[in-house]
Amino acid sequence: MRFEYTKAGSGLTYEIRNIVEIANRLIRYGVEVSWENIGDPVAKGEDLPRWFKDAVKGVLDSSKAYEYSPTKGVCSTREYIAAKNNALGGAQITKEDIIFFNGLGDAVSHTYAAMHVDARVLMPEPTYSTHFMAEVLHASFPPNTYRLDPYNNWLPDLAEMERKAQQHKSIISILVINPDNPTGFVYSRELLEEVVRIARENELFVIFDEIYNQIVYDGVETCMLSQVIGDVPGISMKSISKDVPWPGGRCGWIEVYNAGKDPMFDRFINAIYRQKMAEVCSGTFPQISLPLIYEHPEYKGYLLERVNHYQKLAQTAVEELGKSKYLNVTMPRGAFYLSAVFKEGVLNGKQKLPIKIAAIQDYIESVLSDKDPFDKRFTYYLLASTGVCVVPLTSFFTTTNGFRLVLLDCDSARFSQTVRKIAESVDAYVESS
Repeated sequence: MRFEYTKAGSGLTYEIRNIVEIANRLIRYGVEVSWENIGDPVAKGEDLPRWFKDAVKGVLDSSKAYEYSPTKGVCSTREYIAAKNNALGGAQITKEDIIFFNGLGDAVSHTYAAMHVDARVLMPEPTYSTHFMAEVLHASFPPNTYRLDPYNNWLPDLAEMERKAQQHKSIISILVINPDNPTGFVYSRELLEEVVRIARENELFVIFDEIYNQIVYDGVETCMLSQVIGDVPGISMKSISKDVPWPGGRCGWIEVYNAGKDPMFDRFINAIYRQKMAEVCSGTFPQISLPLIYEHPEYKGYLLERVNHYQKLAQTAVEELGKSKYLNVTMPRGAFYLSAVFKEGVLNGKQKLPIKIAAIQDYIESVLSDKDPFDKRFTYYLLASTGVCVVPLTSFFTTTNGFRLVLLDCDSARFSQTVRKIAESVDAYVESS
């Protein structure tokens, strides 16, 4: 070949799904796997109610469900979303400010791909893998980050955010994930207003990933980007994949705020739109279904029931994992994830858990190396020893060792046993050397 033509960063590993390959190999050895790694409520046993299925079946009776939609998305659905937003009383948008994609991952990919190679997004640490991988792939360099403090309820370091926004002239935007994945942190209005202030004073735009905006636990208050953004240009990212839930529908969208107020921002949004135009459109069927689901009289009660269940599982996880003296565990306030952090110095890269089948032990040791993060070693040994599949926290672009698990098991008793097993394994692993 004439030259190296693979883009730098293409070797990045999406550990949330990479560990699935490891788990599937272990299944062939007879290991029963408890999947605590991927945020798919349906895969974890949540059965969609009859009213939901009847609503979408009605859409299938219409020939419109089988057409191309306009490039930006189904007009009536975009009008519906704009009206829902405008009722909040903040920044106003029209249907022309909304673009649909084939899932939020597709929206993230298009957004970062439209940026100049030298432009960077300041993102949280840890951050959701789809965002940091898209950032690295577009720029071929690791991202700039602001820290979420695991020893202070995952509170974002706004001083670091402001300092980096001022000092690094390549930064053009700030990313906020609210509620946060992987930590479950929920931003208050005051924190969001500070983020917007930093963006305004440094001539940046903001990106708010609000995919979990409807999954906030009892007593916790936050607000939407439109309610705090003022005159700052910004993008909100949303999807039906979690709050319906319908992850297989691949239906996400962006809402553009303050279009027309900055020519560079307008050119950027137009670049995203032109990319989407080359694909023709996103799926029509879930777009048509969206208003029917959100406005169904049983939807709000259904959502509340789910959120209450996730909160109950979160409380169980905090209680059980908190019994290990080697972990720092914070109660999540939204989404359906919990990230536990190993206390400083308790991991050394030499610890192991007992594995009953010699072939499995040989396999796990063959896929691990001395260069792997300490928490990755733990998660692989946990999987091989107990069948529990979680994700190492360092795979979310952080040096903090820990792990993330999902709060989605429909069986509360079974989930309690799972997190108790994790806590016991943590103790055994740390004390193994």
